[in-house]
Amino acid sequence: MSAASVGFVGAGRVARILLGGWGRAGVLPGDVRVTDPDGAAVDRLLAAEPTARRADLADVAAADVVLVGVHPPVMADTLTALTGSLGPDTVVVSLAPVARLENIVAVLGGDRLIARVIPNAASLVGAGFNPVAFGKRATSTTRELILGLFAPLGAAPEVADEDLEAYAILTAMGPTYLWSQLYALVDVAGQIGLAPDDAARAVGAMVAGAWRTMAEAGLSAEEVQDLVPVKPLAHAVGAMTSAYGDVLPDLHAKLSGKTHQQA
Repeated sequence: MSAASVGFVGAGRVARILLGGWGRAGVLPGDVRVTDPDGAAVDRLLAAEPTARRADLADVAAADVVLVGVHPPVMADTLTALTGSLGPDTVVVSLAPVARLENIVAVLGGDRLIARVIPNAASLVGAGFNPVAFGKRATSTTRELILGLFAPLGAAPEVADEDLEAYAILTAMGPTYLWSQLYALVDVAGQIGLAPDDAARAVGAMVAGAWRTMAEAGLSAEEVQDLVPVKPLAHAVGAMTSAYGDVLPDLHAKLSGKTHQQA
């Protein structure tokens, strides 16, 4: 089952990633509607994906699936604005790392079909990890529709709603912890004589192999990290891994509305 029409409330990065991924996979929905208070953001999105069309909020709200990808501070107001225009069978999908299903239901009403998805940037190339949680009223048809929509973008496992903030920190924000380091490695490889394509291929293979070693070698974390004796950046890496523990638990607590001790 596929969605005949998809509406985006918010024309920012997430909309760009999802539309780009569907476009690369050749599965763009036939009717894509976009609205955003920032007209320039809509212009940029339509320039990247001209088959989408600008629409007002009421038109977007009447689509088969409405994807709400707005900044957390305006999430509640955006959901409130949608309530009067949603179609009776419209599935509302929050793409935000805040506002759990019970909070969304409190705004939209208990009879609405609702899901939450934490999008991952690698969806752009069909390699995403986009965990999904469904509201209590979701049917097998609802699940088929939403999981089918995200399947071309990569993995879309169904998870517990209360786990989505953790996935936001791990998979949605996770690439930002790594990309600057990987680009820096490619740049250094160029400085020491490797052609850009050779450097990129080597770094990609190294990253994939490093993960497979963690997952498949049957060794402890300490044993895996001891496989390479020379660690020229040990101090810098130690500072980075310490930052994970210093920053990310507090961020999770903030997203999930808990204190750090409760998280």
